[in-house]
Amino acid sequence: MTTKTLRVLVLVCSTRPNALGPAVGRWLTQTLAPDSEALGVELVPLSIGDLDLPFLDEEEHPSSGIHHHEHSRRWSRIADEADGFVVVTPEYNYGMPATLKNALDYLGPEWAWKPVGFVSYGHTSAGTRAVQHAKQVVSTLRLVPLGATVALRIAEMTGGDGLEPAPHHADAAQGLLAELVRLAHALAPMREREHPASVQGPLPGSYARRLSPHDAPEVTVLQRCCWTEEALANETLAIPALHESPADIRAWLAEWHTMGLWRDGRLLGVVRTRRDGSDLHIGRLAVAPDLRGLGIGRWLLREAESAHEGCTRIVLSTGAASHRNLSFYRRQGYARVAGHREDGDVNLTKPVRA
Repeated sequence: MTTKTLRVLVLVCSTRPNALGPAVGRWLTQTLAPDSEALGVELVPLSIGDLDLPFLDEEEHPSSGIHHHEHSRRWSRIADEADGFVVVTPEYNYGMPATLKNALDYLGPEWAWKPVGFVSYGHTSAGTRAVQHAKQVVSTLRLVPLGATVALRIAEMTGGDGLEPAPHHADAAQGLLAELVRLAHALAPMREREHPASVQGPLPGSYARRLSPHDAPEVTVLQRCCWTEEALANETLAIPALHESPADIRAWLAEWHTMGLWRDGRLLGVVRTRRDGSDLHIGRLAVAPDLRGLGIGRWLLREAESAHEGCTRIVLSTGAASHRNLSFYRRQGYARVAGHREDGDVNLTKPVRA
């Protein structure tokens, strides 16, 4: 899976004047700052009051993902960009605040397969009944509630110097964040597979998405596996893909349009494209060695070729002695260009038919 920093929204729910929620939120983010850095997490504090959400006023059903009002679109963008949530909530009359229920009701697909933890506060129950109420709702939205919680009794954490939770509360908060991070990584394939930008892949449960520089470690491993055979076939170790570091790969991932095929958090195959004038260049087509013969290479090649609009031909290359690759590309309609390149590879081209 991608190694990008996890974005966790810390959502403070109370909007009452002089409410305790903002102080609890500040305590939480300050307490978790060292752990969040070590775990690769960006904590993003947000007050529901700052969203300026009226009671749900969208005409379309939230499950459609269609939002007409700017306040809805803004809230959709914020939630969609998050990988997980920590909800800081009081308990009002045996339940969660109406502000939280309203914010949840505004959205649909933005919530799916993301973990959510709760930090509650109150009097006798320390806000735990609000959490039980909220869990019924978030589960329906396909958010995944954590088992770990933080429950704060107001009388035990307030004094002359303001908010003073006990050390065991800090321990509970650290445990909550650690569980949230583990679950966020475990759920990432499900989030990505159902994301509108993902494409259904050729194998059951597989999906394809554009790779980013954050995916460099997985691409590094796949390249080393795949181009070892190229090195043996061509009797040379002078193959760039074998020597590129994750930093090198991050650099070209930022320049090329690169598609990766995934399943259950594993990168199965990759292909990249780039335009040069009227030519579409395709490169680094790779399939995990144990999955060859299942049509993954053909599928990735077709996906790459689909970007040919405005081009007159498609160009790619492979090792001169890579007979399996040459045979594969010939079957896909590519013809070898006479001569060798300086690196010993050969070019193949295919005209784009209108």
